[in-house]
Amino acid sequence: MKYIVLLFLFLNLSADNNYSLRIAHGPVTNSDFGEVLFLDVKSYPQDLKVTALDGGYLLKKDAFELPLDFYVKSGLSYFDEAGLQDDIYEATLYVKVYWNIDFLSNRVRLGFGEGVSYTSDILYFEKQEAIQNNDNNSKFLNYIDFSFDFDIGRLVRYEPLKETYLGFAVKHRSGVFGLINNVNKGGSNYYAFSLEKNF
Repeated sequence: MKYIVLLFLFLNLSADNNYSLRIAHGPVTNSDFGEVLFLDVKSYPQDLKVTALDGGYLLKKDAFELPLDFYVKSGLSYFDEAGLQDDIYEATLYVKVYWNIDFLSNRVRLGFGEGVSYTSDILYFEKQEAIQNNDNNSKFLNYIDFSFDFDIGRLVRYEPLKETYLGFAVKHRSGVFGLINNVNKGGSNYYAFSLEKNF
């Protein structure tokens, strides 16, 4: 963990803020995407977790003369399948927009990303969802990334930590009601605590 903190501090040496790096970790939830967004998070009996590392490049800052920042992002994730099957890896590619809310010299961001996800195998949770709903499953699915975070540096008034964001993220995979590979109700939602650095 100390190496991750050192990495984030080191990234502060380059101050262009055109790039981002995020690490996130958390469990799967039985809640659907809408329930998770409203913090109605239901536990799952198996201890399934994800650890994700995402990098991004700033496409446009303050787009449309609004506090909206657009990034193109890609990530690699490791899914701990709790011994129920072999662990799984995921690659994502998506565009994410952040809405920056500044108040009292602090910053809070709401982020929404849309793109694609490909896993090395079918996630255990998604297999069970497919069986329960008599549905298909797929390695390739739609990907949504939702996040809520705040700038630690601005909060504690410590310059080296500015543009370092601590928050909550949701990783969502689905077939968009059958549009992708005939996956109608299947998919998965993982919620995670995240740490992100712009550099």
